[in-house]
Amino acid sequence: MMDEIKPNKIYTTKEARNFLKISESTIKRWLKKGIIRANKVGGRYKIVGAEILRLISPKAERKTASIYHKLKNKTKKIIEDW
Repeated sequence: MMDEIKPNKIYTTKEARNFLKISESTIKRWLKKGIIRANKVGGRYKIVGAEILRLISPKAERKTASIYHKLKNKTKKIIEDW
């Protein structure tokens, strides 16, 4: 059983991935795109629990899906033009 996400607790990317049920490559992409906000401490990202909770809200899910579809369509167009 997974622990409850505490808004003020600091989590590693691995812990955040486990809560969000996403791969390492996905969390890296989300960090790079700014979908998930984090601070780098000692060369490693640290994520506040409130940020994880924001991502699992329905509003955030719609935004993430929208970004995903835009990226997918852009990639598809690039491949077609290639």
